[in-house]
Amino acid sequence: MNIPQWPVAGSREQELIEAVLASKQWGGFNEMVARVEREFAAYQQCRFGVAMANGTVTLEVGLKASGIGPGDEVIVPAISFISTATAVARVGAVPVFTDIEPYSFNIDPDRVEQAITKQTKAILAVHFGGPLADMVRLQEIATKHGLLLLEDAAHAHGSEWEGKRAGSIGQWSSFSFQNGKVLTCGEGGMVLTNDETVDAALRSYSNQGRRPGFTWFHHFDLASNARFTGLQAAVLLSQLAELDGQIERRTRNATLLLDALRDVNGITWQKIDPRVTRNSWYLVLGRIDEAKLGMSRDAFHKHLTAAGVPCTPFYPHTLYDNPLWQSTPCRVHPCPVSEACIRDAFWLPHYLLLGDEELIVQVAGVIEREVAA
Repeated sequence: MNIPQWPVAGSREQELIEAVLASKQWGGFNEMVARVEREFAAYQQCRFGVAMANGTVTLEVGLKASGIGPGDEVIVPAISFISTATAVARVGAVPVFTDIEPYSFNIDPDRVEQAITKQTKAILAVHFGGPLADMVRLQEIATKHGLLLLEDAAHAHGSEWEGKRAGSIGQWSSFSFQNGKVLTCGEGGMVLTNDETVDAALRSYSNQGRRPGFTWFHHFDLASNARFTGLQAAVLLSQLAELDGQIERRTRNATLLLDALRDVNGITWQKIDPRVTRNSWYLVLGRIDEAKLGMSRDAFHKHLTAAGVPCTPFYPHTLYDNPLWQSTPCRVHPCPVSEACIRDAFWLPHYLLLGDEELIVQVAGVIEREVAA
């Protein structure tokens, strides 16, 4: 099978990188950094964007800019990458691990409301695999209880909820441009917001406490250096120009793949809310019913990878089962769905969907053949 490679670069990346090198300003104050902040913010329908070194520090700086710290709790899903939770702990707050919905893989709003206490300050929703979490219900809960609604949109570049782009709904949103993301520059991240005050705090906390109008040696906030570089911005600007076309291609191929597999008994694919009007298709997610399929998730994964289809058998454990939480304060609500997904869920990567129609037909054929064997 001719499976596409990722990431993919062309002459435009080289051209923009050479422009940065020729400028002699390779760091965070190259004009391409400000340009990609404007362009990506506009793309996600936000007023402001602050680019940073990676998608882990964006979460930490975002929480800091919202005034979250010791004594606060932040509700997070039990299924996500570790940064969703460690960012909360690193600003001195306590992550509260909450269950996900059975087939959307996104945080369950009902479980969120049950987890709220007097110490709860925010809900940090993750748009897992690309489709947005139920932002209407989560916003209702946040408003009812006086909480902040924040978005970890590391999987959701270009995704939409009823026409609203991921990242434009919460007080702020965090995006990652790590090597495997659908929009990448190798490493990098950005926080988006529509709040001018939050934007100012983000810029200060990511730039060693500086503020506009003062000298390089004036520092007002206890902060760090999380700046993005001109070289990263050059790559990202070129990649951003390709994103819409890639999302369209992945959407066509995902539809083709799932239509071809609709009659396979024993695989339930990710449930995508009809209010999700656009999906990045960062992941194609499914869950295995061993009794119906006649094989376990692990056996299914083994068969697919042996046949050359890239497949990941989900996370090996929930976030709260990582050893660090034995010594780091957290709170865990019952998460039976998350724990079940550890045993029966899997995903296929987004770059598989950038292949041609022949590849998608081949992949569908492999899955059908292996399931029937």
